[in-house]
Amino acid sequence: MTWQFQESLPGLFVVDCPRSADHRGVFTKTFHPDMLDKMGAHFDLIEEFYSTSKRNVVRGMHFQLPPDDHQKIVYCIRGRVLDVVVDLRTGGATYGQFFSAELSQNVPRLIVIPRGFAHGFVSLEDNSTLVYKTDFPYAPSSDFGFHWDSFGFRWPISASEAVMSIRDLQLPPLQDFRSPF
Repeated sequence: MTWQFQESLPGLFVVDCPRSADHRGVFTKTFHPDMLDKMGAHFDLIEEFYSTSKRNVVRGMHFQLPPDDHQKIVYCIRGRVLDVVVDLRTGGATYGQFFSAELSQNVPRLIVIPRGFAHGFVSLEDNSTLVYKTDFPYAPSSDFGFHWDSFGFRWPISASEAVMSIRDLQLPPLQDFRSPF
């Protein structure tokens, strides 16, 4: 079992996880600190969450502001999602650039998201379950985001199809956000 990874934006990694299958089912490794250290993404696991979403649910674009910012590792253990991240780091040439990848239970893949990125996704199937690992505890006073369709990404659903929280619908557009990253 070997890890395969690619760096999509500086510090953002997509990792194809080791997987084995036989007559009993499937075994997949989703976390190993040495693998992350080899990529240059040191990660001290502090909290883990998961969300289960109906089809067309959009969650995002979310992040925590400094000094409570964090790295995330996300992967899908049931269903399918289109995962999207946006670079909010002002010090480089990739500010505002985005990356997306489909995550599913059938393809063991995870995304390692560094500090200074917003994260969101759309559920492509009912009961899609996304797992989030973070290296800093959830801090409600630092929880922030911007509107899901304000940064030029072409989502596979329309605004009228999107199922969203009231909070996410009321987030400001990206152009009104002044990044501290």
